[in-house]
Amino acid sequence: MFTAGTALLLAVLGTVTPASADAPKASKTINAKTAAQIAALQDIKKHLTPAESKVASSLVVEQKRRTQMGTMSALPSVQTGVAVSGQGTTLVDIRAKQYSDDLVNAVRSAGGQIRALSPEHRTIRAEMPLDQVSALAGRADVKRVESASEAMTSKVEKFEDRNAKRKQQPSKEDKAREIERKLAEKQVSIKAVKTNEGDRTHAADTARQTHHVTGVGTKLCALSDGIASLAVSQAAGELPAVDVVPGQEGSGDEGTAMLEILHDVAPNAELGFATAFNGDASFADNIKKLRFQLGCDVIVDDVLYFNESPFQDGIIAAAVDAVAADGAVYFSSAGNEGNVVDGTSGHWEGQFVDSGVGVGKFAGTAHDFDPNPGMKQVLNPLSSYSGNVPVTLFWNDPADQSFNDYDLYLVNQQGNVAAFSQNTQDGTQDPYELLRTPASSAGTRLAVVKFRGDDKYIALSALRGRFADSTDGLKKYATPGVTRGHSAAKGAVSVAAAPAGQALGFDLHPGDPANPKGPFPGVYDATQKLERFSSDGPRKVFFKADGTPEEQVRQKPDITAADGVTTSVSGFSPFFGTSAAAPNAAAIAGLILSGNPTLKPAEVREALSTTALDIVESGVDGRSGAGIVMADKALAHTGASPQALAKAQRPTVLNDNDGSAYFKPGTTATVTVPVFNGGDGSAASTSLVLTSPSAGVTIAPRSKYYGNIDVGQTVSNTFKVSIPANAQLGDAVRLDARVTFAGTTSPTTATFQFAVGEPSREFKHFAYAGPALAIPDNDPTGVSVPFAVTGVGRASKLTFTIDGETCSTADGATTVGIDHTFVGDLVGTLTSPTGATVTLFQRNGSTGNNLCKVVFDDTAARAFSSVSSTDAPFTGSWRAATPLSGLIGATADGTWTLKVVDGATADRGSIRSVALHLAGYV
Repeated sequence: MFTAGTALLLAVLGTVTPASADAPKASKTINAKTAAQIAALQDIKKHLTPAESKVASSLVVEQKRRTQMGTMSALPSVQTGVAVSGQGTTLVDIRAKQYSDDLVNAVRSAGGQIRALSPEHRTIRAEMPLDQVSALAGRADVKRVESASEAMTSKVEKFEDRNAKRKQQPSKEDKAREIERKLAEKQVSIKAVKTNEGDRTHAADTARQTHHVTGVGTKLCALSDGIASLAVSQAAGELPAVDVVPGQEGSGDEGTAMLEILHDVAPNAELGFATAFNGDASFADNIKKLRFQLGCDVIVDDVLYFNESPFQDGIIAAAVDAVAADGAVYFSSAGNEGNVVDGTSGHWEGQFVDSGVGVGKFAGTAHDFDPNPGMKQVLNPLSSYSGNVPVTLFWNDPADQSFNDYDLYLVNQQGNVAAFSQNTQDGTQDPYELLRTPASSAGTRLAVVKFRGDDKYIALSALRGRFADSTDGLKKYATPGVTRGHSAAKGAVSVAAAPAGQALGFDLHPGDPANPKGPFPGVYDATQKLERFSSDGPRKVFFKADGTPEEQVRQKPDITAADGVTTSVSGFSPFFGTSAAAPNAAAIAGLILSGNPTLKPAEVREALSTTALDIVESGVDGRSGAGIVMADKALAHTGASPQALAKAQRPTVLNDNDGSAYFKPGTTATVTVPVFNGGDGSAASTSLVLTSPSAGVTIAPRSKYYGNIDVGQTVSNTFKVSIPANAQLGDAVRLDARVTFAGTTSPTTATFQFAVGEPSREFKHFAYAGPALAIPDNDPTGVSVPFAVTGVGRASKLTFTIDGETCSTADGATTVGIDHTFVGDLVGTLTSPTGATVTLFQRNGSTGNNLCKVVFDDTAARAFSSVSSTDAPFTGSWRAATPLSGLIGATADGTWTLKVVDGATADRGSIRSVALHLAGYV
């Protein structure tokens, strides 16, 4: 039996009102079971325990469905969207009031496996037993537990491919074998000619020739899903060396494709990468690592996290603003969420309008989408091709402070509640709800319910879906402004997309108008059309990152760049989406900085916008921003010119006393210091000043004139360096070289470390002799092996070995140094007592098992990064991922640490026999 409140619920959900003379006309009636299901959901919400109120509603309902048959029967068709493994675990983000090792240990004690840690953002990502989530949330130091924050890149996919991808992903073994197959093909084939159409349409190719600027002196870095095929692209000659944040290689290949675009447009820039897919906290951390650890000048990403608020800058946006304030130029894709002009948007935002009719058994009223007086429509219908898309609801409360409680429901054409999100907001939670539409979205519609509180400004977004008129009379309601998150941050340049050449080869939805084409092999002109999927702005913001009210409207996107370009990466040829547009724009910024290195980020942005090609509406608009960036115009605007880049190279030493190659106490040595010009222009009037802060060391003369150094040329000069008689063997001698020349990149500085004395030919050996140490599965904390080193003094030589008695590929082998299936999951680092760290191996070896009798030595002929599964068990001498020389020259006495991290699921192993080998000085 239904109550009067339930009857009112039926009326609202179907836009049916109680009979009266002035009632608005009804749309199609919703079945009575809809009301019963929402009432059942609200009943769960009403009776949450204090611990459960800190848990995402989807997790709570999923747990109850598995343990309470009454919940199952009352909600026969509801999908929570929670992915639960066969072992009963699910991936969650634990947001802490205070981060501590005690909390990390509590997660492990509850059966959780750590996936990512961010002390700065007080977040732990873990694979947790579902039945332990609420108990963990009950801890006083836990703020809330959520389903792991999800993200997506901005590559355009067919509707069918989107569904297929969610149904079944290839195993990591299959992906690894496919990459090895491609690598083998690339290593024996002749490099194919590949054209990045954006390079031509932006006139970047002619701009490089005209201004003689190639990206020299800049470092361009990307964040995306992963770089699985990096080695394949490098073998094909499509990419040079890439500086990767250790352990942050990610999975997937969109990052590889983005790096190729950067390299095509700015071929002599350095490159770097880190994944954005270990959670929002890890993404924010990696943005800062790219700037503050890798020294990236230009950073670009193509990622949106669903929990990024449109109304307040979150932790990712704050990281963007931090690196921009430090001098980096940051680019981000505006998104492929559509726009109102092209009818491709699934976004509505505006003030909540109370429909005036109670909803549900307990409390709440539904939002009225219909702006017409006297009319009501509380459901916004989705198109039939909006399946498997995330739907988000935000309202303008500050993060962590929402007292107003809103809920989100998806109803299908049978009248069932197909999906929901009804988190508790009681003053300490985010103003945020998330659900995912089912694979078949025909006849589905969304309702926003105010469970409790004030009427707020809300934003409802079906990301990659769209609102569409229904067959039973419901009208769609959509508004501009779907672009959001860190792409809309003040410090970010948000990039829309326009095709470079061929049109997108499929309809976004059946019956759509033809997709636009680009001008390739010509250049863009003012008639160019935007991609129909490109997200629109502007973005209305209500709060600063700290929650302080500050209402403003940000003009987003900022600019437009090319997509539909060719890369050599499988699945990204052509590469459509604002994912491709953002790196094209970022690479042009790299050219600007290469041609004028003193420019500040604001000046680079001004150059891009001022010279952009105006398209769409006249002037700056909410779809294309200032227009399409043009490299030739931007470089001319900034007065780009070929810059010299003269840098001192490592000196050589010739002892004047005995002819040896070493500094020795009480002697003088002739030191030859080469200077190499790796820039785009000649280094005129070059000179070098050589100094040393080391006690008692003298240098004569202090400076030498090197003259003019042409591009690619090396010029050398000699200096006399005297070592005091009281110097001890192994003492460090530091030489600081400052090179000055005509140009804005002058001066450059370099520091070189030498040691007093001749390296000993005798090594001291420090081996691990304990029991086998398990390597935690898919856990960023990994396992560490300490080595207590004494009696070496300063290290002159270093090798590291993974030992063993008998080498084999057997699972669980007990005779190898490191037994582990799928060695390609592992990252190994070695840290000295000074805190300096080098990477030994970094996700190399693919499906191969076990490391045994491995020697890491800087003099080895082959790099371990080149191994394949056919080399297993991995044996022999190899160069480490980064040179071991980075750990010598300083004191070796103290504790050294080997750390091994398993970066993927399923495979396991142990450290059994490893050793550190150090030589001092004689």
